[in-house]
Amino acid sequence: MIVAVIAATAVVTAATATGIVLLGSGEDSRASPSPAKTSSPQASPNNPRDTDTETATVKGWKVVVNPSQGIAFDVPPQWALQSTDWVTYVSENDDPDDTPLIGMRAPAYLKEQWCTSDEDKDGTVEDTPLAVTGSRGNNGARSAEEIAGSDPKTWVYGQFTQPDRTKVRPGSLEPFTTNSGIEGSLGTARSVGVKKSHKCSTDGKAWTFAFRNAQGDLVSWSFFGARAVSDEVPESTVRKIAGTVRLYKAPSGS
Repeated sequence: MIVAVIAATAVVTAATATGIVLLGSGEDSRASPSPAKTSSPQASPNNPRDTDTETATVKGWKVVVNPSQGIAFDVPPQWALQSTDWVTYVSENDDPDDTPLIGMRAPAYLKEQWCTSDEDKDGTVEDTPLAVTGSRGNNGARSAEEIAGSDPKTWVYGQFTQPDRTKVRPGSLEPFTTNSGIEGSLGTARSVGVKKSHKCSTDGKAWTFAFRNAQGDLVSWSFFGARAVSDEVPESTVRKIAGTVRLYKAPSGS
């Protein structure tokens, strides 16, 4: 799998590809998820999160913020937060331009080095996280239901099953209301029968909660992670994270 984790003004090598995503207002929707192997840059000393005054709604958890969409949510303390201008995305493995399929801004990672390998034997070790979560704008989408139904399948395909879309299985699609009262749609997808083609191959799953932000724009929170492994993130935890999604200020649009 090809994974890229990219700061808005930086070039980062991930797996076998180098990519750049320059994000403006609403352009999160052009970036894509982060597939199986990743070389994750570390947060800078000037990370905007360092001075963020948001307080977690779950005691002991960390706050993840996306200022461009005015979204915040909480993750357990073991998760590692990245800078608010970073995007995690996935692209087709055989795309020479590394064009993103889907992506998330201001991601948080669980066990960034959950699996490490050098499949192409080029001397560069690639890291695969156990799970990733973040949020994005969904310009061009027609409804929350459409986003919640399609985005999880794209995450699962890009991260776990490509080039085989037949191994992607759509899951439930349901109305969902967060603890703060945001109403939207929650959708899921999973993979079945992913072959162990390399050390870090595994089945996976994804969840997307789609809703409207303070400006009335369609936005979404997503999670993807390894499935059917000993340390799989349980559904109860994913739902608990989704339940903390909230609007914390007007979107900055940057």
